[in-house]
Amino acid sequence: MHLQSVEIEDVTHIKGIAFPSSGRFRQILVTGPPGSGKTTLVTKLGGWPEEGFLDLAQASWWRSQVLTFRPREVHFGFPFVGHEASLAVFERKWLEAPTPIDFDRVVLPPEKRGFLATNWREKYLFDFQLLPAERIYELRTERSLQGTHPVDTALTLERVAHQVAAYAALALHFHRHGMRVCIREDFDGPPRRIVSTPGRDTGETAVN
Repeated sequence: MHLQSVEIEDVTHIKGIAFPSSGRFRQILVTGPPGSGKTTLVTKLGGWPEEGFLDLAQASWWRSQVLTFRPREVHFGFPFVGHEASLAVFERKWLEAPTPIDFDRVVLPPEKRGFLATNWREKYLFDFQLLPAERIYELRTERSLQGTHPVDTALTLERVAHQVAAYAALALHFHRHGMRVCIREDFDGPPRRIVSTPGRDTGETAVN
């Protein structure tokens, strides 16, 4: 899946890094596939150092204590078709036979109800690191020589491509439902806004 996007021109700089002008320091959540630069970006921001896990099929995941401290790096548990429990994109069960995201099981924050209600769909800014699969594969291949990251074992370009596509599909899904999303296509790259037309997400993991 390749997302159509345009560079965001109206930006603000936080710790020297460009973000959409409406973004605030404590709203930033950095996500994306393994090896895409999440930790590097959060470190530059001086954010929370530990990676958090959020199960997208779990009710009220947006209220999780994982999100108490921000900015921070998060990775998601996806409800994939054919799997009862949500899985991270680096789990072998999914990597050996990748299936689409079951978007009917993805729980989204409620729309704002009432003047004083929290607008959960705009509370966070999800910064998706969506480098090309070839670039991530190259970086992770180099990293695997150090043996520091178990997720780099049995690495193939095809598997990396599926991981990138899953996160791209989620970014589009969030965007289409009014959540605040920007994407980056390179380390230190500018934030980009998804340009899409209304439609139902299929969750396809194939890369176009």
